Amino acid sequence: MKALPRRSRRSARAAQAATATALTGALLVSGGVAGAAPSPRAGLIDDVPTFTLNVLFSNDLESALLGTDGDGTDEGEIVDGGQYPYGSASRMATVMDNLRKEAVTGWPSRGQALWRGEVSLSGGDNFLAGPEFSASQEEGAPFYDARAVEGIGFDATTIGNHEFDFGPEVFADFISEFDGSLDHVSTNVDVSGEPSLAAHAEDGTIVKSKVLRTHGQRIGLIGLTTPELPSLSSPREVEVDPEMAKLTNALAEDYADRGINKVLLVSHLQDIDNELELVPQLKGVDAVVGAGGGEILAGEHDRLIPGDEAERDFPLYADDADGKRVPVVTTTGDYKYVGRLVLNFNWRGDVIGVDEDETGPVRVSGVGPDAVHGDEKIRAEVEEPVAQHLEELSTTTVATSEVPLDGVRNNVRSRETNLGNLVADGLLWAGRQKAEEFGVAAPQVGIQNGGGIRNDSTLPAGDVSALNTYEVAPFSNFVAVVPEVPRETLRQLLERGVAALPSASGAFMQVAGLSFTYDENAKAQVVDENTGEIIEPGERVQDVTLEDGTTIVSDGEVVEGAPVSVATNDFSARGGDGYPFGDLDFTSVETTYQQAVEGYLTDGLDGRITAEQYPEGGDGRITPAG
Repeated sequence: MKALPRRSRRSARAAQAATATALTGALLVSGGVAGAAPSPRAGLIDDVPTFTLNVLFSNDLESALLGTDGDGTDEGEIVDGGQYPYGSASRMATVMDNLRKEAVTGWPSRGQALWRGEVSLSGGDNFLAGPEFSASQEEGAPFYDARAVEGIGFDATTIGNHEFDFGPEVFADFISEFDGSLDHVSTNVDVSGEPSLAAHAEDGTIVKSKVLRTHGQRIGLIGLTTPELPSLSSPREVEVDPEMAKLTNALAEDYADRGINKVLLVSHLQDIDNELELVPQLKGVDAVVGAGGGEILAGEHDRLIPGDEAERDFPLYADDADGKRVPVVTTTGDYKYVGRLVLNFNWRGDVIGVDEDETGPVRVSGVGPDAVHGDEKIRAEVEEPVAQHLEELSTTTVATSEVPLDGVRNNVRSRETNLGNLVADGLLWAGRQKAEEFGVAAPQVGIQNGGGIRNDSTLPAGDVSALNTYEVAPFSNFVAVVPEVPRETLRQLLERGVAALPSASGAFMQVAGLSFTYDENAKAQVVDENTGEIIEPGERVQDVTLEDGTTIVSDGEVVEGAPVSVATNDFSARGGDGYPFGDLDFTSVETTYQQAVEGYLTDGLDGRITAEQYPEGGDGRITPAG
C-alpha cells in the first residue's frame, strides 16, 4: 500500500533530520549550491541527499470522470457513494491533495532529505470523445473535463493525441476554460497554423517548456507529443517535429546554463518503450514521465484495482547518452492511479537515488482500507451532472435487435462481425443521405476501421440505447466521402485491412457495399504508418465485388473501370491507421460516426435490427479465399 508513507522510529528520524539539516547548512555556508564552485569537502558528501522531489502524476484521464468498476470489489461495500467504486475525478483530487501534503510535511522518510518539494503533472489525453464527454456538448453545459482537471490542480500538462479528436477549436476551448491557470507544455508541437491554438501560444498557455517552483527549488519541465499525431487524430495544420532528442537536449542545456539543475521530461509517445528508446539519446534529463500506452507498472506490494496486473516494474530505467541511469514511469489511465516518483538529489543537483519504498502507483479508491472521500466541489459540479446525462442516454432506446451484436475488440479487429457491418452500413447510409447537400458523388462503399469500434463487448439481443451508440462509436470522427477512389487504391485500402492478419489490428476494416476474399498466406502490404505511403503493395486481396455486382478485383488482378466513391470517417480519410488514401480529396458531411450509427438505427432501419440483415458472424462480406 502506497497511500501513506512508511514511518521508522521517531528517534531515528530525528537523528536523520538533524544530520540532513547539518549537511544542508554546511553546503550553504561553503557555497555548495547549484551553480557554485564545489568546496574541497564536496566529494565526501556527493551521496548525501539535500533535496527530495516527489513527482506526482497521472495521464490518459480520457473523460472517465465517474470512475470504473474494477474486476470485483471483494474488499467491502462502497463507502464513498459515487458512480463506481474505483477511480473518478473527485477521488483523484483527494488522493492528489493527500500525497502533496505527505510529500512536504512531517519527518522525512528514511533516506530522504529534510528539504523536500513536490510537483504534479498530467501526461495528456485529458479528455476523450464518448458518452461522458457528450455531456459537455449539451447546449450551455460547461467543459466538465476542464473543471475536473482544474480541481485536481496539476502544475502543468503535456499535449496528447486525443486533445485533437474534435479538432483544434475544441482543444482551444478546453484550454480557455482554465483562464490561464494550466499551461500545456510541448516542445515539439507547432500550433501556429491553427488560429485558435496560436492564440494560446501567444498568451502563454501553450508553451515549449516551463519552470516549476517548489519550496525554493526550480524544476525545469520539458514536454513532448507523439510524432504519430497526424495519423492518430485530427490536428489539421498543427505540426509535430520528430526530432525529439535534439529539441529536448537543447532545452536541458539551456536549463543548465540558467542554473536549473533538476529537469523532468513528460512525454506522450503512445508506448512506454518509446520513452525507453528515447532516453539513450538524451542528456541532462533526470526522469521521464511517459503517457499514452496505458501500461500498468507496479511493484510487488503495490495495491492495484481488482483485475489490474502489473506488466513491469515501477520505475523502469534506461541509461542516457552520458551513461546516467534515468527512471522512466507511467500509469494506466481513466483516473485510476496517481503515480508517485520520489527522487533524491545531492547538492550538485544529481539524482543519487529513487526512494523505492515511497515510489509507485497509488490507486484511487472508494472501497477498502485506502478508501478516500471525493472532493465535494468536483462531485457536485462534474460527476453529478455527468451521471444524470448518462442516465438519460441509457434510458433512450434507439433500436431493438433480434440478435446479439459482436463488438469484442479482437473480433472487430480481425474478422467480419455483425456489429462491424452495422457501423459500416451507418457510414454508407449517412454519406448517401448527405451527398447531395454537400455536392459529392453518392458513396458506393463504406469503410470503418476496426480500431474505431470501442465497446469491446457483445451487445445482447433486445433494446439498443443511445448510450450504446456512444460506447460503440465514441470518437469525434466525422463521416467523410472520398468521391473518386481509383480501383487500385481501393484494392490497397482493403489490403491494409488484412495486412496484419492473423494478428488483430485497429487497421482491420469492416465494410459495406462490397464483399471481398483474401489469402492470408500471400504477401502482406507494408505502409509508412505516419504518411500512409505504400512501401510494398499487398497481394492478399483476391476478389472484390460491389453490391451491384460490379467486379473490382478478380483472381488478384484489378479490373479496369471507373473510380469508386467511398464513405469512411475523416480520421481514416486523412491516413489514420496507415490507410493509403494518399492525397485524395474528401468532404466531411458534418455528421459524426456516432450520429451516423444512431441515425441509421432510428431512420435507416426504423429502429429494428433483424437477424436476416445482421446474422451472427456476419453475412459473408469478408471471407478467406479457398
